[in-house]
Amino acid sequence: MALRYVVKKTTFGFDKDKAEKYVARPFNVVNVDFKMLCNQVTAVGFVPRGVVKSVLDGLIDSLKTYMEIGASVSLGEFGTFRPSFGCKSQDEEGEVGTDTLRNRKIIFTPGSLLKDMINKVSIQKLETASKNNTVPPSSGGESGSEEEGGGESPDPTL
Repeated sequence: MALRYVVKKTTFGFDKDKAEKYVARPFNVVNVDFKMLCNQVTAVGFVPRGVVKSVLDGLIDSLKTYMEIGASVSLGEFGTFRPSFGCKSQDEEGEVGTDTLRNRKIIFTPGSLLKDMINKVSIQKLETASKNNTVPPSSGGESGSEEEGGGESPDPTL
């Protein structure tokens, strides 16, 4: 198995020249939904699907419970989940409050099992017939950050 990428033309919006360069973008073959994941765990773990779903639902509820109180939750070699947020900077200490908080998020830090996997997996270029793969410019920095999904993957059959 290998990770795949496509080459995209990207316009960099942080300079006046709107420089265009080519970058590799990950190509996700499929999105695995909760049902598919439960079926795979059932097949690999020889546990009934209902039990797998129940355990995963319990895990999600437990993650929510602990992160609501600000705890980091370790899942051993799998990794750690922790709640986080950003804050708009202020000139004075007294000006910092809950109204200046923004970008609430959950940060996942992979454990050794996933770090080893990602470091060892091969990466291959996915050839596409379309050569006009332009990514629109962003307001700053490189466009198309990993957290922005866009909701679509390129169609390799074009």
